[in-house]
Amino acid sequence: MNVFSATGRLTQDVDLRYTTSGTATGTFTLAVNRNFKTKEGSYEADFIRCVIWRKSAENLANLTHKGSQIGITGRVQTRNYENQQGQRVYVTEVIVDEFYLLDSRSEPANSSQAQGPNNQGNYADNVQNQSQAPFMGGREVDITDDDLPF
Repeated sequence: MNVFSATGRLTQDVDLRYTTSGTATGTFTLAVNRNFKTKEGSYEADFIRCVIWRKSAENLANLTHKGSQIGITGRVQTRNYENQQGQRVYVTEVIVDEFYLLDSRSEPANSSQAQGPNNQGNYADNVQNQSQAPFMGGREVDITDDDLPF
């Protein structure tokens, strides 16, 4: 089974583009803290490359900005291509099926309210206890702006 879920912060605004047939696609990198501290007492982060498609891509791009905290669910996918130098390049990325806006109402993304998966209802009002969120595995995530590498 290929299922991926994570909670993190956007390292940049979502890069929204359109295919020649008009299909929206967004790419972004999600900074996800590891669950343990280094011997220096700080958390390291992994930077997860993500792709989202269609209306979900447009919604994510419109509702978030660099530093926005989101949760995602999707699947891991690998692909490869030949670059201009003739070298084979391998890419691993998460294809996002759903996203969850996690910023508090006092910190709205682009002055919009926190919305639910794919902007369908108010997720913040529906889930009072974050441990119920499926992408958090029942653990509280402690990420502050000081943890971000940007």
